[in-house]
Amino acid sequence: MSVRIDDVDRKILAELQRDASQSLDDIARAVGSSKTPVWNRIRKLREAGVVGQQTVVLDAEALGFEACFFVLIRTSEHEADWQAKFLQALQDRPEVQEAHRLAGDIDYILKVRVKNARAYDAFYQALISEVRVHNVTALLSMEEIKSTTMLPLEP
Repeated sequence: MSVRIDDVDRKILAELQRDASQSLDDIARAVGSSKTPVWNRIRKLREAGVVGQQTVVLDAEALGFEACFFVLIRTSEHEADWQAKFLQALQDRPEVQEAHRLAGDIDYILKVRVKNARAYDAFYQALISEVRVHNVTALLSMEEIKSTTMLPLEP
């Protein structure tokens, strides 16, 4: 379903990105509209797939997940069976926060959040025991400088 997004929709989306837990009244007030039209627009955006799952962002470090690794994977395997097994291995591991298939020399990059280096090693050993990879490079993030899920909504 295709949907046209106007300036009011962008304002609503910006408010939802900023804080999806705020009341409908607060969103309507922030965008200069009333509650019912804002609700209808949000419903339309959800039905069109523009607004997806609503979640809470947890503080990883406060929960003891102090190590963030970016894992670069090269593989010589490109068959459908290997890919399906690899994707399932990633889906089965909650440590993998993001996974991307890349163009270029690196085939995949993973964002892996664990408690420490020992926990990363356990993740790594389990992964390579399930799927064959040609080369794995792990990069430890020393400091998170910026992290956001917010999209720039300019027209």
